[in-house]
This record gives sequence, C-alpha cells and structure tokens, in this order.
Amino acid sequence: MEITGILLAAGSASRFGGGKLAHPLPDGTPIGLASLRNLRAALPDVLVVIREGDARLREMFEDEGARVQECADARLGISRSLACAVRAAPAGRGWLFALGDMPYLKPQTLRAVAGSIGDGIAIPEYAGQRGNPVGFASRYVDELLALRGDEGARSLLRRHPDDVTVVPCDDPGILRDIDRREDLDGASHSVLTTEPLNSRHGGTGNTEEKEKRRKK
Repeated sequence: MEITGILLAAGSASRFGGGKLAHPLPDGTPIGLASLRNLRAALPDVLVVIREGDARLREMFEDEGARVQECADARLGISRSLACAVRAAPAGRGWLFALGDMPYLKPQTLRAVAGSIGDGIAIPEYAGQRGNPVGFASRYVDELLALRGDEGARSLLRRHPDDVTVVPCDDPGILRDIDRREDLDGASHSVLTTEPLNSRHGGTGNTEEKEKRRKK
C-alpha cells in the first residue's frame, strides 16, 4: 500500500464566518474542492475528514467522488481529526495531511512531500519557511492516535527532529491558507505558517500569534 492523502476539512471556520470550504474562489470553485482536486491529482488514495453531521460538505465531496469520514469529536481540535483519519485509513506506508483551506498548493509539491516521507516525516519549505502539508510514515500511528487538543502534529516534529526531511519547493501555496474572507481578495495575501498542522483547523488557539503575522 502507498501513502494515503488526508484532507482535513472539519474546522469550524469561525474566523471566516462559517461555510468556508463551500465558499467559491474567484474562479467559482469551492475552496474545499480546489484543495481536494490538488490532493487527488497527486495521490490516488484520498480520504476527507469532516465534522459529524456536516451534510453540506459530505454531499459536496461525495459528488466529487471522494471518500468521506465524519469526525464526532472534531470540536476538540485538529488532533482529533488527525486521529480520526488515521483510524479510518488503514496504515499503508503512511499519510500526507493536507488542509481543506489551502487550495493554492501545487500537485507536484504534494507529490514531492509524499515521496519524501520514507520511514520518517516530511515537510515542505518555501523561502526558508516550513508549511503544509506534512507527511508521516505509518510507524508513528500510535503517536498520532494519542494526540490531543489543538496542537496538532507539532509535538511529533519536536519529538523526532532527526526524522524530519525538509523538502524545498518553489510553491508559496504551502504558506497560504484562506482564514478570513479578505484572504480571497488579496487584502491579506498570505498566512505564513511555521507550525504545520496548527490550530487553524480547529478554529481556536494561537489567534494572537496569527494576528501578529497578519500585521507584518
């Protein structure tokens, strides 16, 4: 079995005002579908994780032919969505975790990170800054399942620094998410993320730090 692509789409989108992943980009494509299509262009096996009871997103992703898993405790933070994905996707070589609100990633970047996981962890870097997606080999399954709260996978990166392969890329999309509505029109050109798989997904935590980055 190969690397499974995981699209994390269970965030509350509170800073966007709700309904973020179904909201259209300027070309009319829903944000979440653009993210899904890029991931599926890179990997044949993809699972989308959504909040329990989110019928709108389930229909949108399933109409695209995607496999969808509802996460009952997504409100407890991105770590729960990560664990839900790992439980739902049988361990092959590992997982590539991408975020549903990052539609500007290039498929070749996703492929490059997935191909660099090996028996460790892989993360992309653009202009000296690390971003998303992040890949983990299957041997980290127990640690991924044990994650709690909104910290996401940062603790694993700190715990296993020697296992991390940094993948240089010419893709600013690894640093750019859509967090607020102004991110769609260029008022906030990008969100520079140095902590991959962070609390953006859960809609809580690290808000002060994100605001500091926006003002720079």
